Amino acid sequence: MTVLVTGGAGYIGSHMVHELVGRGERVVVLDNLTTGFRFLVPANVPVVVGSTGDRDLVARTLRQHGVTATIHFAASIVVPDSVADPLGYYRNNTLNTCNLVDVAIECGVRQFIFSSTAAVYGNAEQTPVREDAPTAPISPYGTSKLMSEIMLHDAARAHGLRFVVLRYFNVAGADPKGRTGQSTPQATHLIKVACEAALGKRARIDVYGTDYPTPDGTCLRDYIHVSDLAAAHSAALAHLRAGGASATFNCGYGRGASVFEVINSVKRVSGVDFRVDIAPRRDGDPVALVANVERIHATLDWRPKFQDLDTIVTHALAWERTLAAKHATAAA
Repeated sequence: MTVLVTGGAGYIGSHMVHELVGRGERVVVLDNLTTGFRFLVPANVPVVVGSTGDRDLVARTLRQHGVTATIHFAASIVVPDSVADPLGYYRNNTLNTCNLVDVAIECGVRQFIFSSTAAVYGNAEQTPVREDAPTAPISPYGTSKLMSEIMLHDAARAHGLRFVVLRYFNVAGADPKGRTGQSTPQATHLIKVACEAALGKRARIDVYGTDYPTPDGTCLRDYIHVSDLAAAHSAALAHLRAGGASATFNCGYGRGASVFEVINSVKRVSGVDFRVDIAPRRDGDPVALVANVERIHATLDWRPKFQDLDTIVTHALAWERTLAAKHATAAA
């Protein structure tokens, strides 16, 4: 049995690959390396370079490696970019997912785990938000993921596919063993950006809006450590292999941190008082997104290990230092 990890050379995908390899799984990665890096993948894991939209390549990969389950991460993920280029997001996220699901069914792969997002909820009416809350995305990114979820539900009914949809809240941190982390230049993840500012890689950090109806006026997010998220995928795979029914789960910790709280954590952990500027609100940013996590704890064998903001920041900061040393070595 082999697990296909699409986007496996990217941030979350590479953590998933290390998680699976550590559990003794056979893994193959499909990644176009647009935002992924081969050095993040264990050397003994085959990497197929290409797109999930390439039917022939996907079918060949599934058959050659004897794939029995697919974990699908490959996607465009920057909310403001999706507002500027909605069709590009629908093409890469929705159409390519449709293709991947179609070919997986054609090749007899009946277990599918999909990387979704809390952005499908939009401005949630209640927080913490439950999985059965109304879905009303306010960005093309969120809509592109919701459309993919709908396709999975329909494909499951028609073709016997079983799936787990994991709706991520804000993923952050890095592998505690220092093997992988967020490596994309000009990334927009708040904790990574703040860590870059602390290490002098950025001149400042911008806070987009301080007039939200929250305790300190900045947006609230539920930050989940990327290693805990990878472990949730392993639990979802075990659920499907045991004959578990298709399901959708929130992936978070059930509590939120504001933008200012994150910045203060990075300053505290790094010991650096970096510059912070106030900027206007961004389109597509919800006020607060915090997960209700009752369902995932009741259904999957998953218990987080790193649900502390300073711990998440500590691991993210260590990875930024690793990246800086790697770049310095390459430039020498």
